[in-house]
Amino acid sequence: MDLDIKLHQKDLPAEIKFSDKIAIDCEFTGLNIVRDRLCLVQISSGNNDAHIIKLDKDNYDAPNLKKVLEDNSINKIFHFARADLLFIKKNLDIKKVENIDCTKIMSKIARGYTDRHGLKDLIKEFIGIDISKQLQVSDFGGDLTDKQLKYCAQDVLYLHKIYFALKKILEREKRLDLYNNAIKFINTRVELDYASFKDDIWSH
Repeated sequence: MDLDIKLHQKDLPAEIKFSDKIAIDCEFTGLNIVRDRLCLVQISSGNNDAHIIKLDKDNYDAPNLKKVLEDNSINKIFHFARADLLFIKKNLDIKKVENIDCTKIMSKIARGYTDRHGLKDLIKEFIGIDISKQLQVSDFGGDLTDKQLKYCAQDVLYLHKIYFALKKILEREKRLDLYNNAIKFINTRVELDYASFKDDIWSH
């Protein structure tokens, strides 16, 4: 499979346009929202492409990227949207990203036959590729190697196909409405995380 992987500095070029459905992933220096920062945003149109935007840590001014994220007409497919949206909210100063799907939430509702809902597991089941997650813990804040770029790209390259495969299961098992209602809560869950409410607020 020929991959079209492009690295962009500071922002997405203005001439790049997307259709109504894109896949998005982010890389951070860590998972602590107070201490760590957003390094990369990856976007794929679903056509074996990946646009990797390396953000300027001293000036998160990325108007073209923000325009895409704030476009409510574009469906945005994430895997573990909760974490990505939290760092987007903080670093890119976007209050709310709308029209979201999350393959992790889809998987948890659709795939009751397993407790493995990571992206690696979904790619293996639905794409038939056993990818390596070794570089998941590498430093994305500095200069990027070709291996890191390929790793970042694979996090968005397959999300469209995974989304449609999971949606098919949800429809078959009559759980699509349940998922659609659950994903409506995602921005509120991000707001709770931002306000340091990490626990399950529904628990006793």
